[in-house]
Amino acid sequence: MTALYPLAQVPPELVEALLDRVFGEDRHNRTAYRVRAGSAQLDALSFAALDDNDYLVGSIQCWPVKLSADNGDEFPMIMVGPVAVDPEHQNIGIGRALMTAMMEAMSANAPLPLVMIGDPEYYGRHFAFSAKRTQQWQLPGPFERERLLIKTIKGLKLPEAATLGPWLHPAKT
Repeated sequence: MTALYPLAQVPPELVEALLDRVFGEDRHNRTAYRVRAGSAQLDALSFAALDDNDYLVGSIQCWPVKLSADNGDEFPMIMVGPVAVDPEHQNIGIGRALMTAMMEAMSANAPLPLVMIGDPEYYGRHFAFSAKRTQQWQLPGPFERERLLIKTIKGLKLPEAATLGPWLHPAKT
């Protein structure tokens, strides 16, 4: 049995150890880290999954980012990830519970598009993320276009071509 808690209640070194186990110690070189460089984790949307022994078995972090169009328009977004589940605890619903908690914690008064680099089949099937609107976006590093996913607000018009990067002065979510 696992329980979810705000990630800010978990010692950072435990989160780092989990992320190293799941993604490897070289994970800081990934493009997702460059996209959110310099921004602060959104504590209200970041959660930890602890088992009955208070062992950290999963985490989700969210970050303020923005999409910058060539004409100077900026669109604030929330970058989801990393979503990490300890290898010995995968495929039992922990990742799905973390994603659900994050989406439920979003403010209904100030919804923002969610963007992530992830498995299109999984996040598309379970959470309605899609790569259809991101195909011409640029990121500060290499990435697989089909893995750049977005879940957006119905009717929100976003530029087809733009650059995703950190949003260093976000409003509260």
